[in-house]
Amino acid sequence: MSWGSFLIIVGLCMLTILASRVIPLFVLKGRELPERAAQALGYIPPAAFAALVANDLFNLQGFSADPWHALIPCIAALPVIVVALKTKSLLWCIVVGVAVFGALLLTP
Repeated sequence: MSWGSFLIIVGLCMLTILASRVIPLFVLKGRELPERAAQALGYIPPAAFAALVANDLFNLQGFSADPWHALIPCIAALPVIVVALKTKSLLWCIVVGVAVFGALLLTP
């Protein structure tokens, strides 16, 4: 790849970042969003987190090799769901999830 192509790609990346992150901040500065828009934007962090977690929970190739090791993430997710509903704390969800996952990995 030539330097010219590289600089074009970097420039377009910077322009995309500017257009998607900085410009909306300046446009919406000092304005109040409608209640439905604010409510809809509130769903973005949980949806992104769920998408990241679901990718690791449901690995279908693992079931053919060893079903127990494929079920460990799903079993570890159950206490995390309970903790999430009770505390609404991401920190406690991570602590409980890692602890249960580690304990399940240590079981024969």
